[in-house]
Formats: sequence, C-alpha cells, structure tokens
Amino acid sequence: MTARMLVDAGNTRVKWVVVDGTGWSEPGFAHYSDLTDLAASLRPDMVVHLASVASEMQRACLDACLNTLPLAVHEITTGLSFADLENGYDQPGQLGVDRWMALVGARARTVSAVLVVSAGTALTVDALSASGRFLGGLILPGRELMRRALLTGTARVNAAPGHKRDFPTNTLDAVESGIMEAMAGAIRSQRDRLASVSGRMPGCYLTGGDAVTLMAHLDGPVEHLPTLVLEGIDRVARGGWAG
Repeated sequence: MTARMLVDAGNTRVKWVVVDGTGWSEPGFAHYSDLTDLAASLRPDMVVHLASVASEMQRACLDACLNTLPLAVHEITTGLSFADLENGYDQPGQLGVDRWMALVGARARTVSAVLVVSAGTALTVDALSASGRFLGGLILPGRELMRRALLTGTARVNAAPGHKRDFPTNTLDAVESGIMEAMAGAIRSQRDRLASVSGRMPGCYLTGGDAVTLMAHLDGPVEHLPTLVLEGIDRVARGGWAG
C-alpha cells in the first residue's frame, strides 16, 4: 500500500498525518518558519494530498520542504460537489478549501443537519443541511485577531490574557469575555437559524486551534474533531465515502 500524507496548510500553521497500512499517524503541527518535523515525516514512496490556504510566502516555504524529495503532490481545490455534498456558495470556487474539506469530513460523519465550526486564525461557522447542501456560513476574526485589533486600535488594552467572566470588573477580563461572547454568540445564532430551517436542533462539529477554549462556552451537543479537515482530505484522496 502506497503511503499517503494528508496536509492541511492553514493561515498560521501546517497540520499533517501519514496514512499507511497501520492506519493514521499522530497528527503533526508546525509553523511555516520551521517545517523540520514535516520534512522528517516525508518518505520517497508517499503521495501527498494537499489542501492549502497559505499565503504566497508561506506556500514557498511549504513547497521548498515538500520538494526535498521527488514526491507526487496532488493539490485539492474546492468543487461544486463531492459525493452527495453540494456547494451552495454563489461562486463555489471562492469557498476556502479548508472550509470545503471540513464540510466533506462532516458529511462523511453524519447525514443530519450540522454546524461546522473552525476556530483558528479566523472563526468560520458553516451550515450543512440534512440533504447535504452547504447553505452558507459566517467568517469573523478569530480569538487572536480580535485581541490584536483591540491592541492596535485602543490605547489602554494590553496583550496579557484575561478570563471569561459573566460580569468582568477589569479590562483584561472584559476583553477576553467580549471575544468569547462574540465567537460563541455567532455560533449560537447560526445554530438557531439552522434549527429553524431543518426542524430540529443541529449538532455542532468544532475544529481549529481555539476549539477547546471555545467549547467550554457553548451549550448543546458539541463534538470536538481536531482532524476534521484532514478527514475531508482523506475522503477526497480516496475518491468517496467508502474505504
């Protein structure tokens, strides 16, 4: 069996797994500034399946790493559909491939309506119907981008972390509480909207670097799926739902 490397090249870091006859390896993580661990995971016999939203500079770093061996690299792009999943974006190609792969991964897990949330550099909140149609979604700044906006746009907010409080009585806690309320509120609103069109309260799949922190502030059934994008890449690499 030819080994496969699944690579999710995000806005901030690269995540990957190796799939071979023994199953999935433990996921690897690296920032673009140091891809040593990724390079160490490469093998001459493997095929790389890549979904990338990296910047031009980040992509150059990633390509330099992957090109250290004569590997077959298959880049995944966003499509109009995949199996019974339908892309409902006005211009389907403008949907980020990371969001598309998360939707592919989500559809492989359930045929019920579900909210697919990625809490990374940006927070994306995407609605998937029971019929398999991507209805649309929200994009807003992620936790660190919100904090950075306050740091650069106000004079008396500093970078020290605060705590989420119901009634914050200091600036650090007020900032952290506001950020978490904005993120959780966006998810709750979209969940209610999806419930209204699906006739039942949908589940929620949560992925991304801030997923665990955010999960503590969400009600209802929420499942943390840290490899959801990689699961979508795997499905596309294999051509469908079946193994």
